[in-house]
Amino acid sequence: MCGFSGFKYSANFPSNADDILSSMGDAIFSRGPDSGDTWSCNLDQVGLSHRRLAIVDLSPAGNQPMESANNRFVIAFNGEVYNHNDIREQIERESGSSINWNGHSDTETLLAGIELWGLKKTLEKAIGMFAIALWDKEDKSLYLARDRFGEKPLYYAQQAGMFIFGSETKSFRAHPDFKAEISRDSLALLMRHNYIPAPYSIYEGVFKLMPGTIACYKEGKLEHQEYWSPYDSFKDDASEFNNDEEAVESLEETLKTAINRQMMADVPLGAFLSGGIDSSLIVSLMQSMSERPIKTFSIGFKEEGYNEAEFAKQVAEHLGTEHTELYVSADDALKVVHELADIYDEPFSDSSQIPTYLVSKMAREHVTVSLSGDSGDELFCGYNRYLLTNSLWGRLNKTPLFLRKAVGKVFTSVPVAAWNKLNVLLPAKYKMRNLGDKLHKAATVISCASIDELYKGLVSHWHNPENVVLGSSEPKTALTDVARIPNVNHPILKMMALDTVSYMADDILVKVDRAAMANSLETRVPFLDHTVFEHAWKQSFSTKLNGSSTKDCLRKILFKYVPRELIERPKTGFGIPLDSWLRGPLKLWASELLNKKRLQAEGFFDADLIDDMWNQHLKGERNWQYQLWDVLMFQAWYEKHHK
Repeated sequence: MCGFSGFKYSANFPSNADDILSSMGDAIFSRGPDSGDTWSCNLDQVGLSHRRLAIVDLSPAGNQPMESANNRFVIAFNGEVYNHNDIREQIERESGSSINWNGHSDTETLLAGIELWGLKKTLEKAIGMFAIALWDKEDKSLYLARDRFGEKPLYYAQQAGMFIFGSETKSFRAHPDFKAEISRDSLALLMRHNYIPAPYSIYEGVFKLMPGTIACYKEGKLEHQEYWSPYDSFKDDASEFNNDEEAVESLEETLKTAINRQMMADVPLGAFLSGGIDSSLIVSLMQSMSERPIKTFSIGFKEEGYNEAEFAKQVAEHLGTEHTELYVSADDALKVVHELADIYDEPFSDSSQIPTYLVSKMAREHVTVSLSGDSGDELFCGYNRYLLTNSLWGRLNKTPLFLRKAVGKVFTSVPVAAWNKLNVLLPAKYKMRNLGDKLHKAATVISCASIDELYKGLVSHWHNPENVVLGSSEPKTALTDVARIPNVNHPILKMMALDTVSYMADDILVKVDRAAMANSLETRVPFLDHTVFEHAWKQSFSTKLNGSSTKDCLRKILFKYVPRELIERPKTGFGIPLDSWLRGPLKLWASELLNKKRLQAEGFFDADLIDDMWNQHLKGERNWQYQLWDVLMFQAWYEKHHK
């Protein structure tokens, strides 16, 4: 795991190119603290910068940028190719001549494969997570490529004769020729999703390369080509197995193979363990294939309802792992808030970013690589919202839309405060906290015209972000662009597919990558070995949801290793008590960032609207924690990098 950046000019190549490249590398130092170097060519007006976190082949033979044996290609590579030894063997068989390898890094393997087969065919053979910048000296072409799911980030932009690219936009800001203009349209996306979906970024004209894609920049033109797509696997319920038992057995073997590949490292390795199904299964299979106790890590909160550490400890004790846990106080977590603008290179407002950073920081004190259970929910039907949405729509759809909209108008026609006063008069069994808040939110839900609209509403923070971001026009995304909506009719499978190409790719993977790399920790996600993903979509839906048993196939495998009673409990999630923190220890910090005059002067948001919501939240009339956190994360980021 590393980080890289670079640029290609059409004219006026800077005389201090190597100095600029070094500065761009320094901006992402935490992604690669072990070594760093640059490569440039004045004649071709191109340069690469690389920071290395050494995982495989710790010797200088693995340093980058690296040139190919035939001197045609130069590469900057971030990530891991887990099957690179298998690829080496195939190269040796097909090359027809002996190869004098300089070392045993996967970077050198990639270059040899590119020499032999070309970039696209090499990436089709590669199993891993990666982002690549490749300069072809002979063809005068610059290639960018990203792994199948987008585990590793890659940004690019064309600005006034310069094509710039890199792992994070931090390196862009280190280039003196880079023009950073905030995209209000992307800011609207942040308000809806709490992240900015690919291909967009917070800056005008700066884009994320889509997962599974190769981009070629040549003579001022940029062309894209897919080498893999999850859409090829998405389909309605159908099984390629004789029965569900066969499918589960096959899944276990596929997972073992994937995990065994990802346990490859020349540095200490461990795993995150929350005590939930996904992480417990990953750790169980790791331990079953290891002669030594696996190092596992979890964090706990003292606040009731937010702590899974005790469950993780029980699972660790049963499996016999070398377990480390850390209980963090509110003060510990709150200190991280002030670092978030540096940790995340563009605004990001999934509040579980805080515990993710803390557990990564703790793990890095013991290991350099950590496996995680991320993405199990998207592949095997784990989120409660899948069942909730499907069930809720089944009930709503029985009532005509015009009647539901009429009821919704009644709910919203009465102010929240009035509903709360009415709540006092209700019999005790009908009273509920913040009645007005709940009824106003329910009005949006019951007025939905389709299950797709209902799902979009449930995964949205701001339902009309153009109303809060001044001068914005919300771009189309995987949730709204007809061309990108998966062609799946089964309502739950469709939600799983949508999450795979949106929430998982642009929230979960971004959150983990930035939080881990800020601590120079490499994270790996076995569920995103593409053979596991493709297997999941070949299984029948009943292997994923069996009655009310979500992730049923994973449970059946896990219960071979861990007793059912250690796992079966309500899903907690990885959150923080954000609503109360904003009214308490974060109040002063938030008040400064949400100051009405400040918002008016900066001109991004409807200051009156946000001021009203902030006051309602402080008084306990409404719970606007997620909407306010979206605004706060942008404000903190903007203050850090652009004021």
